[in-house]
Amino acid sequence: MDFSPDCPLCTANPDTLLWRDDKLRIIRVDEPRYPGYLRIVWQRHKAEMTDIDPMDRLHLMRTVFQVERLQRILLRPDKINLASLGNQVPHLHWHLIPRWRGDPCFPDAVWAPPRHDPARAAAWSDACEALAPHVERLHLALSTRGPAAEPPRA
Repeated sequence: MDFSPDCPLCTANPDTLLWRDDKLRIIRVDEPRYPGYLRIVWQRHKAEMTDIDPMDRLHLMRTVFQVERLQRILLRPDKINLASLGNQVPHLHWHLIPRWRGDPCFPDAVWAPPRHDPARAAAWSDACEALAPHVERLHLALSTRGPAAEPPRA
């Protein structure tokens, strides 16, 4: 199946699209608690990595690795979570989620309940504000050059 009208990942949202080629697209995830959160979505509706041919898998994973590299250079997180779950939406995609020790759920998954007190949540909000210009640089690099972008100089 190449397109499913019921699949939220089959339709590209122009407001979140950073870059695309004929095989995949890179989108930003609007989740204020997790700055720099990106998703790489395979264009065609496929549920599993082995549903695409080996050269396409290589292209997808090179993109995932290069975007992770850019996130690490520009955002300097403590960790990057990479996930390809597809349990809710059986459409091949990767989550690339920068993580910091002060984020609401660290060290648990971003889908876990927050574990921090209100003071820590306020400190995290301030940290997100400070990260905003770095996230913007990441988005700009991806929008203008795609995953092959070299990080912009400070």
